[in-house]
Amino acid sequence: MLGFFLTTLTTALSLLVVDLTVPGVDINTFAAALLAAVSIGLVNAFVKPVLSLLSLPITFVTLGLFSLVVNGVCFWLASLLVPGFVVHGWLAIVLAPIVLSFANTFLSQYFTEQGAGQSFAK
Repeated sequence: MLGFFLTTLTTALSLLVVDLTVPGVDINTFAAALLAAVSIGLVNAFVKPVLSLLSLPITFVTLGLFSLVVNGVCFWLASLLVPGFVVHGWLAIVLAPIVLSFANTFLSQYFTEQGAGQSFAK
């Protein structure tokens, strides 16, 4: 349960980074970012595998580049489910998941290193 909470918190913080860096992505509050993180997780768990399977031929023809579009569509679908989380335009739909992935990887690494560096046996 703690792992789910930390993953959601890291994704919410990453979404705030996306809000600051990608034009066309607007997140009103931190609560909206938390709900958006859960929404993205649910869409990626249930909708993305179906879209990936249906788009497999075009993904194959484009040498995998169409997967960026699938990621963007999933990101956009998640924004439809959360009030206070809005995505405008194709540039934001394609660029935001890329920035989210980089920010999430960086923050996850940072928090893992910070947690590993602390000793609880004092």
